[in-house]
Amino acid sequence: MCKVLLIDTNKKSLDPIHSAQARLLLRNRFAAVYRRFPFTLILKESRLDSPVQPLRLKIDPGAKFTGIALVNDATREVVFAAELKHRGFAIRDAINARRQLRRSRRNRKTRYRRPRFLNRTRPEGWLAPSLQSRIENIKTWVERLRKLTPITAISQELVRFDMQLMCNPDIQGKEYQQGTLAGYETREYLLEKWNRQCVYCGTKDVPFQVEHIHPRARGGSNSITNLTLSCEKCNVKKGVKDIKEFLKLDPTKLSKILAQVKRPLADAAAVNTTRFALLALLKTTGLPVEAGSGGLTKFNRSQQKLEKTHWLDAACVGKSTPILNISCVKPLLITANGHGTRQSCRTDKFGFPNRYVPRFKFVNGFQTGDIIKAVVTKGKKVGEYVGRVAVRTTGSFNISSRNGLVQGVSHKTCKTIYKKDGYNYAF
Repeated sequence: MCKVLLIDTNKKSLDPIHSAQARLLLRNRFAAVYRRFPFTLILKESRLDSPVQPLRLKIDPGAKFTGIALVNDATREVVFAAELKHRGFAIRDAINARRQLRRSRRNRKTRYRRPRFLNRTRPEGWLAPSLQSRIENIKTWVERLRKLTPITAISQELVRFDMQLMCNPDIQGKEYQQGTLAGYETREYLLEKWNRQCVYCGTKDVPFQVEHIHPRARGGSNSITNLTLSCEKCNVKKGVKDIKEFLKLDPTKLSKILAQVKRPLADAAAVNTTRFALLALLKTTGLPVEAGSGGLTKFNRSQQKLEKTHWLDAACVGKSTPILNISCVKPLLITANGHGTRQSCRTDKFGFPNRYVPRFKFVNGFQTGDIIKAVVTKGKKVGEYVGRVAVRTTGSFNISSRNGLVQGVSHKTCKTIYKKDGYNYAF
């Protein structure tokens, strides 16, 4: 990334600077490293107050990934970009596994248990843990970026897939559903549902056509459940044939397509469920919040001929999107890993304990997941190692470095670079 975040001695956010300026400040010892991720410098001496250009935080929330971009509306420059990977589906699978183990254990140990299904009340605005984790991840990074950068406005992609607008484009918002943006909501939904490939031949990276599974000539409707994507060659070849007639020689593919037609889009459901909760959260910051649809985001990206990535989608959110300058931008890849588990012991797939978990997480000031630097000067493992540490109560740690796993490194040779915060980082 060509921009480095900068704060003054009072931890007040300043204009992001070029990486060359950052190297100069560090070399002359005018600044020090304040934070590794995102990389931020803090000045050692106060300087005269200078005007700071406001930045706009843009967010493209998704079920698996959320795109984040900081855009300077005055200079049209993207000064920071990140792609945040959520762990919502991992939480869902863990909760399902826990429920299955509890039911199995209760069936083994309890002869009869009265049914209890009305003893839990959910507060207003309650979300499932797998969905709430997405909200909390975005909240964490909004708060971090607000502390480090002069953010004065926020843009969020509010409606990624609007089912009502797809069924009836005239219901609301004619100004962006008609004309140049007509059909963008439907096409984006179909691209996500059918994995951006032709359903008949599997071709990718070609212009797709919206195709009716049950042809209009034979009474098919324009319902979203009757639409799919195909390349021009397959669409012409199918013509007005019914899909059962067209794929009668390939029953496996036919059954797969018909099953996908009935299957709801889990990612779209997750986004639609959390969109207003995220909007309410962003409004609590007190900053003006701009909302834009998924169709408008794709239109902005297509007009500027930008590739399909999460951070570029975020940069194109909302009507305020200028002609973007994205030179030298390298997004920070963030993966939400959580803070571990509170289980006192681990279990096998049948729910029986199989290994012990230490009571204390910290060993000699280090915790599993910290990024450390170890300088070994004697023994069989002489060298410098940088990576994530797995602590042991014996004081002999394992380090997952870029060159592989290094085992048996003494804690006396280790120095913390970045404390574990529940996220993993890469470029």
